[in-house]
Amino acid sequence: MEQSDFTFQPSLRSEVSSNTLNAPLHTVKVERSDQSLISSYAFKKPADDDHDIPPVPPLQIPPQVDGLDQAPTQTFDNTETVRQTERRKDGGFHAWLVCFGVWCAFTSSFGWLNSVGVFQDYYQKHFLQNYSNLDISWISSVQVFMIFSGGIVFGKLFDDNGPRWLLVVGTFLQVFGLVMTAGSTQYYQFFLAQAVCSSIGASCIYYASAGAISTWFIKKRATAFGIAATGSSIGGVFFPIMVFRLVERIGFPWTMRIVALIVFVLNVIAILTVKSLLVHTHKPFSIWKYLHQFKDVPFVCLLVGMTMFSFGLWVPINYLITQGQAAGMSESLAHLFGRFLPGILADRFGRFNIMFLATIVSGVLTLALWIPAKSNVPIIIYAAFYGFFSGAYVSLGPTVVGQISNIKEIGLRNGVLYFCVGIAVLVGSPIGGQLVTAMNGNFLGLQLFAGVTMVVGACIILSSRVMIAGFGWQVV
Repeated sequence: MEQSDFTFQPSLRSEVSSNTLNAPLHTVKVERSDQSLISSYAFKKPADDDHDIPPVPPLQIPPQVDGLDQAPTQTFDNTETVRQTERRKDGGFHAWLVCFGVWCAFTSSFGWLNSVGVFQDYYQKHFLQNYSNLDISWISSVQVFMIFSGGIVFGKLFDDNGPRWLLVVGTFLQVFGLVMTAGSTQYYQFFLAQAVCSSIGASCIYYASAGAISTWFIKKRATAFGIAATGSSIGGVFFPIMVFRLVERIGFPWTMRIVALIVFVLNVIAILTVKSLLVHTHKPFSIWKYLHQFKDVPFVCLLVGMTMFSFGLWVPINYLITQGQAAGMSESLAHLFGRFLPGILADRFGRFNIMFLATIVSGVLTLALWIPAKSNVPIIIYAAFYGFFSGAYVSLGPTVVGQISNIKEIGLRNGVLYFCVGIAVLVGSPIGGQLVTAMNGNFLGLQLFAGVTMVVGACIILSSRVMIAGFGWQVV
């Protein structure tokens, strides 16, 4: 932070000698335990023969909430200034308008992503009959990986430039990729158009929106993010149903063109409504800025825990459909409530607390319900409960990161964490597909892999929470 212009003067001027008032200015730097500079105060140093100056009272450092000082104003690197009048509202018309725009962006990006399991099954039955489960699963895995891992680039771009141009470029790439998917018939064409091009665009959309909404809320951040995240669940219900109905009537190419049009409209709304509350300025790239994040042990534990959990997270989403889609089951409706309700609970009872609860229950449900399920009814029950708790994990992730991060680095930290998550997602589903193939179509190995990785990830997330607040109950 920049030096303050504040000059400390003792209130009892009658007791201050002339030597003191004419003494040179000296600077005292006050630092927090995390070595971040709070401010610099200049004061008049008394001469050696002055002993009648009352002691200077200790400086009172205001408490922090989610990386922001509760001071009248807040500046970052002399140029990034929070528009404090709007910031204090923690809501209001403009904030909720941004939330609506983010909802549209999440519907078009993660809402479309939530339908990858449907395309795993559809491609296997129609275009790619000669390819194995493992081969086809690479399309969905790379698609998810590109969306998550793009944050290591797009998070930094958001911190430097804000959301506007990321939304514009992302819209072009996503729509272009979907249009190219409409004309695809070969494996490599689906891979390049859907898994690479469209997903890079969706990643731009996601990180621009997730970073922007985090600047508008503190106390209601999990609630706002949960409301916006319902867009991905609604998209996960709407897009698969629409695709299957339209494919039967007008064919796959025109169906994908209609999807591209809907995505374009949603992204245009996001471009017009989503903005950041920070004034962003470009900062030079430095690899040490990324590596510095790993010095924060609670953040590292959170990163490792979420990465481990993500090895198993998308396995049920991809393979439940292959196992039981004919029964009409869908976990997406449960995702809808799993992303909204936990956000409200997290703001009241603590984001880390609800995050751990959601992750550990997801893993236990996978081991206790999915493995013994042999008919459609228990599979549907598992899908509903799993959709609820795994949806909570997805919606609470960025809010937990924001709770232990400085707001001016929210994009960078989200990018670093979700890049690692993306690697786990990239290999998770192919590992599951290989296990199914190795066991001659039996899902037991895949189910054990998903359940164990999620339980282990939940325990590591708990260790991050313990480092912050200990083992006792606290709202954290």
